[in-house]
Amino acid sequence: MTVVQDRGRLRLVVLALGQFLMAVDFDIVFVALPSIGRALGFAPADLQWVVSAYTVVLGGFLLLGGRAADRVGSRRTLAAGLALFGLASLVGGLAPTAGALIAARAVQGLGAALVVPAGLALIGTTFADGPERNRAFALWGVAGASGAAVGALAGGVLTATLGWQAVLLVNVPVAALLLAGTRAFEADGPRAPGGFDAVGAVLATAGASALVHGIVTRGWTALAGLLLLAAFAAVEHRRGAHALLPTRLVARRALAVPAAAVFLFMGAVAAAFYLTTTFLQDVLGLDALAAGLAFLPMSLLAMLGAGVAFPRIVARYGPFGALATGLAGMGVGIAGLALSLPAGSYAVTAPWLAWTLFAGIAFPAVFRAAGAAAGPREQGVAAALVSTAQYVGGAVGLAAILAIGGLDRAAAGDGLVDALRTTGLLAACVVTAGAVLVAALRPRRTPQTGDERAR
Repeated sequence: MTVVQDRGRLRLVVLALGQFLMAVDFDIVFVALPSIGRALGFAPADLQWVVSAYTVVLGGFLLLGGRAADRVGSRRTLAAGLALFGLASLVGGLAPTAGALIAARAVQGLGAALVVPAGLALIGTTFADGPERNRAFALWGVAGASGAAVGALAGGVLTATLGWQAVLLVNVPVAALLLAGTRAFEADGPRAPGGFDAVGAVLATAGASALVHGIVTRGWTALAGLLLLAAFAAVEHRRGAHALLPTRLVARRALAVPAAAVFLFMGAVAAAFYLTTTFLQDVLGLDALAAGLAFLPMSLLAMLGAGVAFPRIVARYGPFGALATGLAGMGVGIAGLALSLPAGSYAVTAPWLAWTLFAGIAFPAVFRAAGAAAGPREQGVAAALVSTAQYVGGAVGLAAILAIGGLDRAAAGDGLVDALRTTGLLAACVVTAGAVLVAALRPRRTPQTGDERAR
């Protein structure tokens, strides 16, 4: 029994550290953005592509990664993704130009598109439903929040001491360690029948990329993105059971609601982080290290939300109740943050950073809800569906909120602070809309099992 328990703990540690690595990579880059922009000569409107190249490719290929986890095997897919992610991090850290860095970030996104759904699928199939799985998702959420804390702080420390390149190179040894750790899982069985729909994956990625580019540049590529996404939907409908995203899953409310909610959630989160780092460095004049330290309370609160509040709320109200609570609290907190910015003081702004406590509740609730709605052989694609909405929502939402709020073209001074406030209020409206959506469309709870089901 001890050997079995030890192996179970090791598996959970590997999965949690995988989520930790993804969170570190996302947040560590935010703090380093000003230094990256100066070093590689990015235009102000193009700098967000250091983030968006990663998130758009990740979002586009997550469905392919989820299908690979279900058909090739979750352990194999996780190992392949970690190897690709580590190699791309090495190349990105050595990138001599803006274009080379964006390309490396895109390949990182491809590796992460294999890691994320495979890891979530392994949680759904390794741990028993009920309290054991709730605890696994809670630790997974804490790992993500602690990754955000380490990412923000490490981004400041590494950028200030070793240069921006270190924020990417630090991923390499962690990815190698996790790759070795995948041996703790049982070997995958034989490959399940069916293809991988590479055409669908390309259409999804190209459509999301074009849509984000069109939003950023206010150009015709936004329309091209919508057309490509429509073509993706048509291809998926014709492929039926072999589709990258089966239509029967999209039509399932228990999956569709969390997917829509996390799309709005991530757009608001990305915008809130972007405006916070801009406020700290461009308005308050903090250097990268001080900005990283200022982010630390946010991530600690998110850890508290995921590790302490989420298990209690989900046990009492279910994953959809936890999700609605988290989103509503975020809306209030981000709105307060936005309204506090004109004071020009971190002391005035800091109390409103408590919005991340509610983000820590909402994030694991999304994936707990989605996992409960899928069968054992659909865990990969269900996780990929929600993760796709998560990462594409982050890219599209960030671009849209920045463009509408005017932050992508605001100059220093009062105009910048006004744009920051407008951007924050828009983000608050977006995440509040997510709370309303979840509360209005949450599936019915069946009294026999307590599971969330959609009629």
